[in-house]
Amino acid sequence: MTKKHVMAISYQPKIEPVKDGRCTQTIRKGHRVDVGDEILFHGWVGRPYRSKWNWRLRVVVKESIRILISNTGISFPDKVIKIMWSDHECAWLAALDFIEPSTGPALRDVLFKLNGGKPPAESEVHLYQIIRW
Repeated sequence: MTKKHVMAISYQPKIEPVKDGRCTQTIRKGHRVDVGDEILFHGWVGRPYRSKWNWRLRVVVKESIRILISNTGISFPDKVIKIMWSDHECAWLAALDFIEPSTGPALRDVLFKLNGGKPPAESEVHLYQIIRW
């Protein structure tokens, strides 16, 4: 059974690309979204969570990839591969996510900032997912 999700897009460089269809990826903490689910993306008129929505976009999820994020990089739960933040694969993910600049370290900083404001402790690993529509 497909689920319906509501997600805000608040990272400024990503808003217009999501609205006009150039950006079709978001990376979110946890793993709640599956292929076939619907997401209603929206933006805010003013301060996030304190103002009305000013746009909406409904999409169907085509791909959901579980990833593990740590201070040192990205890994996959079912693979031995580890991608360091400085590797070109992280820069590629950053570009798909419209992170400015499109680098792995910038992607890391945005993910940490949007999910609690600080990087995980040295040995901590957090489950995230790459969602594409």
